[in-house]
Amino acid sequence: MLQTTYSSPLGKLILLANTDALLGVWYVDQAYLGAKYDLAKIDHGGSPILTQTTEWLDDYFSSRQPAINRLPLAPQTTPFRQQVYQILTTIPYGETMTYQQITERLTQLNHHPTGSARAVGGAVGHNPISIIIPCHRVIGKNGSLTGYAGGLNRKRKLLAFEQQN
Repeated sequence: MLQTTYSSPLGKLILLANTDALLGVWYVDQAYLGAKYDLAKIDHGGSPILTQTTEWLDDYFSSRQPAINRLPLAPQTTPFRQQVYQILTTIPYGETMTYQQITERLTQLNHHPTGSARAVGGAVGHNPISIIIPCHRVIGKNGSLTGYAGGLNRKRKLLAFEQQN
């Protein structure tokens, strides 16, 4: 595994990848930084995946709306959270989805009640690949901006940025 930093308009990001896929994108000051990885023990450097991720982020912050499937993503988490993250990747730029809507999509996907809005909130809050897996596009049932590991101010800015493009 290798990590590098990326200077975004919203602050420095830490990017983590192995030889096959992107494992993490975190703001340097966010909650749950590094997820289960000990970033202090992982070398800094470059790799094809990290280069691809940097190019993706450059495109994103240049309003080019890059496709998520351009990057090989491999968040290391539970099957439930994997399903939540898959649903997040379907939320279009500039649009939002509620925690409850994600729960309903999980139920449709699995053909039986799956999780709860609270469980979805836990998954969204621990998303290890910020921005690219767009957890910032998830809002409360009443349209309120709730929780974002990178901070609500960044969530507001990301949503405003996407809605104007």
